[in-house]
Amino acid sequence: MTGSTPAPVPSSPPARRPVLLVVDDQSTTIQTLYQVFAKDHQVLMARSAQAALQVCATQLPDLILLDVMMPDMDGYALCTQLKTDARLRDIPIIFVTTHDDEVAETRGLDAGAVDFISKPINPRIVRARVRTHLTLKAQSDQLRRQAYVDGLTGLSNRRHFDETLEREWNRARRQGAALSVVLLDVDFFKRFNDRYGHLGGDDCLRRVAGVLADSIKRPADVSARYGGEEFACILPDADLAGALQFADQLRLRVRALDIAHAHSDVAPVVTISLGVGHAVADAHHDTQSLLQLADAQLYAAKSDGRDRVCGAQLVAG
Repeated sequence: MTGSTPAPVPSSPPARRPVLLVVDDQSTTIQTLYQVFAKDHQVLMARSAQAALQVCATQLPDLILLDVMMPDMDGYALCTQLKTDARLRDIPIIFVTTHDDEVAETRGLDAGAVDFISKPINPRIVRARVRTHLTLKAQSDQLRRQAYVDGLTGLSNRRHFDETLEREWNRARRQGAALSVVLLDVDFFKRFNDRYGHLGGDDCLRRVAGVLADSIKRPADVSARYGGEEFACILPDADLAGALQFADQLRLRVRALDIAHAHSDVAPVVTISLGVGHAVADAHHDTQSLLQLADAQLYAAKSDGRDRVCGAQLVAG
């Protein structure tokens, strides 16, 4: 009997190493913490508060080990500043300090730190504390992701869309930048549900959502389920022409899914109508102005026969 060689078992991709940022003006402390964590973590280092802010601007750490006493800005002030930044406020901060009195610890916790570790550093203690807070952060991150995801389609939900749009509008206003929003609707979706049932309708929405997810290429772009059979996209820094082109590609890709729709007045397959709103953010408008414009353009696309894109730009105030 001839033996056969078993097929190799695919190996799982290596887990991402947690990123730690050590902020301390003493090189001995930095070296000690690097030796403790370098094997299993990516360790970033900063010798000042300003250097720490520069690191956080380009790479988000999973946890920060922060000295209290530093020359340019002390650890309390840096902790407070980090907690006011929406990108950084959920990063756990552990103070590593020679202070071990109750007043110093209370001040640090009030500033937003999650823990205190006293110098000189005990490697076993600091490893255990860091492991605990990384675990808690991973669990919190997972809960936050679930709170922002639409259960049916896997896209962002309306809450995440609204919060992201507000944040991107404020950023665009500060920078005098452009912002585009796309609203889209599945044509005659009620008829589709009546003909193919709600399970068929759910499958249709998932497949349309897949087109949106695959079409998002830039990190800042967001696709979301806006409600029912309506979807939305946020396109920061996209001009009107680019947003219209993006929307029309969505239209063509959904049609190419070739999902049968026997009761549509547009085509024998599922189609979508899209409205594009574009603005250079200013003080005279807000996110509601932009959404109302996109919604009006979606209504125009439906009135003009569906399976098409209409778009317009907010007039400067």
